[in-house]
Amino acid sequence: MRAHTHARTHAHTHTHTHTHTHTHTTHTYTHTHTHTHTHTHTYTHTHTHTHTHTHTHTHTHIHTHTHTHTHTYIHTHTHTHTHTHTHTHTHTHTHTHTYIHTYTHIYKQTHIHKQANTHTHTYIYIYIYIYIYIYIYIYSHTHARAQRTHDTHTHARTHTHARTHAHPPTHTNT
Repeated sequence: MRAHTHARTHAHTHTHTHTHTHTHTTHTYTHTHTHTHTHTHTYTHTHTHTHTHTHTHTHTHIHTHTHTHTHTYIHTHTHTHTHTHTHTHTHTHTHTHTYIHTYTHIYKQTHIHKQANTHTHTYIYIYIYIYIYIYIYIYSHTHARAQRTHDTHTHARTHTHARTHAHPPTHTNT
């Protein structure tokens, strides 16, 4: 008996903020606020029920193999570019929270009735619960202030790339 479960979750968030201020006065105030929120939820549930009845006269061999593999890949990239002629203040805050819970339960019951023949009952119950919670919070604050009489150019870009890869193969051989 073989049970295979494959779960893949891909989340991609791209935020682009461009602020351009052009003035010829003696006082210029430019304020750019960028907020990016990415939430990824992956739920994988695998249920395998196997009932085997074996009738033999001599030998009974039962082999059970269970393999669980969980892989999580998180990539976060933040790029902020600010260009001005006077004063620029940039603040970037990135928060990443990952929660992975894996639960595996295997129940095997073997009953042998000793008579002239041998009866074997095999009951296998596999329950796999994988919960992945990814919370990405990016706060970008750009403050530009010009005091001279020439042009002011402010360019702010925020790029966020989040990828979650869950690959739990389950193999049960009876």
